[in-house]
Amino acid sequence: MQDTYEVTSATYAVLAINETLSRVIEREKEFIINKSTIDIIEDSCKYYGCTYEGRCEGTKNLLNYSYKLPIMIEESKSLIFFPTASPKYAKCSWISLHEIDKFYKLGENTKILFKNGYNLVIDCSFETIENQLMRATRLDCVMKERKNFIK
Repeated sequence: MQDTYEVTSATYAVLAINETLSRVIEREKEFIINKSTIDIIEDSCKYYGCTYEGRCEGTKNLLNYSYKLPIMIEESKSLIFFPTASPKYAKCSWISLHEIDKFYKLGENTKILFKNGYNLVIDCSFETIENQLMRATRLDCVMKERKNFIK
């Protein structure tokens, strides 16, 4: 079991196991990290040169949202992740926007199909995933528009 981890372009999801353990799913492997999901997201933001609070503030300013904010962890690789619940809760997991291919309603849960064919059933409603995916997509569009405007 690892004690540190930073999100990369190979990261598909950071899933909450409990308050102190997370399951990370990457393109080629998955493993357990001895940290909460929010600690991993905060550490990843710092690794790429910003704070989690700064990333949240940026999303608030760009999109006028105030809760369950998607964040861009790293700009050059467009590492955008969205939470499945309020990040204040231990059950909050984080999903990579750009690795999702499709998602389906599966009873009370949602089945996410990633681009490499990996299937994940997550304890989160279809409506919540759909809403969070739309917010994250909007963040991606706004950031791309601004990047193109600067060029």
